[in-house]
Amino acid sequence: MSDLSSRLTRCFHAVFPSIPADQIPRASAATVEAWDSVNMVNLLAVVGEEFGVEIDWEKADELTSFEAIERMLAAGSSARPI
Repeated sequence: MSDLSSRLTRCFHAVFPSIPADQIPRASAATVEAWDSVNMVNLLAVVGEEFGVEIDWEKADELTSFEAIERMLAAGSSARPI
């Protein structure tokens, strides 16, 4: 697991503590019952703080899975350094 994945896993665990760590990389809004609009905002805030980026909230509707957020962070799109 890369450093980015490990850090992102910790972010997900902070917001969704009931998800087992081995299932977090497959987590999405469709598979996590607790993934509502409030927890989405919380998750993106935690991710932004952990990675030192500001999330582009206009593109937040595209960030509905661990994989999508990981891709965004790796590519540097939808987020800019703060």
